[in-house]
Amino acid sequence: MERIPILRVGELLLVTIQVDMHDRLVMRLQDDLTESIVANRSKGVLIDISALDIVDSFIGRMINNTAAMARVLDAQTVVVGMQPAVAITLVELGLSLQGVQTALNVEKGMALLAKRTSRK
Repeated sequence: MERIPILRVGELLLVTIQVDMHDRLVMRLQDDLTESIVANRSKGVLIDISALDIVDSFIGRMINNTAAMARVLDAQTVVVGMQPAVAITLVELGLSLQGVQTALNVEKGMALLAKRTSRK
């Protein structure tokens, strides 16, 4: 079964989505991510979506739900690499990504997470 890799970088987890997401893959990612947060006592999750050219309401909900799960487990979430067309689509779909910080790239996202998690 296909999996999206979750890399540990100190207290943070890095997820890079480079494939088309389908229901089973999303559910597997959410399970794997929540297990990784608990197992590693991670304080932050960075989700890189720079490889996604388009999104639909399903992907938007997936990002929202994943961030909500991370929050319940005391981890901050930052989404990076959002293409302009993706941002426009999310706004047009009415998806605000509540509780999700965004950054332009992985470097800026990691810096934001480091700053946010060091305050805890």
